[in-house]
Amino acid sequence: MYIGSVNIQLIGIMIIKALLIFFIGKFIINKLIKWTEKFLEKQSIENIYKGFLTSIIKFVLMFLLIIAILKTFNVDTSSFVAILGAATLAIGFALQGNLSNFASGVMIVTFKPFKIGDYIETAGHSGVVEEIGVFMATLKTPDNKKILIPNSSITGGSIKNYSAYSKRRVDLTVGVSYDAEIDNVKTCIKEVIDLNELIYKDHDIFIRVSELADSCVNYSVRVWTSTENYWDVYFDLLENIKMALDKNNISIPYPHVTVEMKKN
Repeated sequence: MYIGSVNIQLIGIMIIKALLIFFIGKFIINKLIKWTEKFLEKQSIENIYKGFLTSIIKFVLMFLLIIAILKTFNVDTSSFVAILGAATLAIGFALQGNLSNFASGVMIVTFKPFKIGDYIETAGHSGVVEEIGVFMATLKTPDNKKILIPNSSITGGSIKNYSAYSKRRVDLTVGVSYDAEIDNVKTCIKEVIDLNELIYKDHDIFIRVSELADSCVNYSVRVWTSTENYWDVYFDLLENIKMALDKNNISIPYPHVTVEMKKN
């Protein structure tokens, strides 16, 4: 049976061949990607490059697979490549965002403002970097959410890398009553700091009055610790300073509301 000059049976064979090439090719590509990942791990290549390189390799292999499928339909792939080259400008306009993301991905893996495993804040989001892909990066938030951020949004704005250095300073503000003596308050806070083994004692320990507020005297407390222990030190200091102040009868003021009721 013919429709025009095209043999339906021949088209069916072509479609079956194309499907076989697709599924077999997809299987081979997945195997090659896994082999590439293992190879990169053995070469001790930094994680920041692994995801990016494997993404590019996968993209190239998928492109070659498409070329192979087109050949089953007797499409002249040389002319296809020529057409693709001629359409580059149009594709560029249509995919400006993706091209920008790709260029930004190259910038990230080249200049390395962060690496896999770093905790960063960028493009209005914060989390641990899990992957840097060709077009976007993946962050994992502390509450276990997955965030995908286009690479161009990262390089187009500011990046805060909380894991860049091995040490971090913990800053606290403690407000106490005006009735408390300054020396007593500073001694109380210093004792709490001395008992915390995670705080670096060979670094500057800062405890000074920073503000005479409306209802309290504010003390700035600054200590240093390792980046990985930052939050442990932060919360431990808050709790232990509060308990130490209570134990020494040093009050922490809080807002009061006075309600007056008048009888007519």
